[in-house]
Amino acid sequence: MDANSPEAGTERDGVRMWLVERTYSDDEQNMVILTYATPDGDRYFRKERALTSFSDIRDTTAAVDAAPSNVGTVDDPDDRERYAAEAARMANAHDPDDVI
Repeated sequence: MDANSPEAGTERDGVRMWLVERTYSDDEQNMVILTYATPDGDRYFRKERALTSFSDIRDTTAAVDAAPSNVGTVDDPDDRERYAAEAARMANAHDPDDVI
């Protein structure tokens, strides 16, 4: 298996997740919520990031390897389908470490 393939990474190493959604929090100013999902759309990982200043540079990559203990299950079938489609698009268009 290629290290860049969507399935790369084991449960021990982490679960390969692809960026599927970037939203801005309505509740808190300057909060970005990044949602990553598995290529099948069944599991997700959320990362919240505070934007404290313009000089606060933290890259957002096309994929992350999330600890299995931090991964949730996508219950909504529509979300699962949408996440799977976007994860596949990202995996086909980008290397995991590409900055998005």
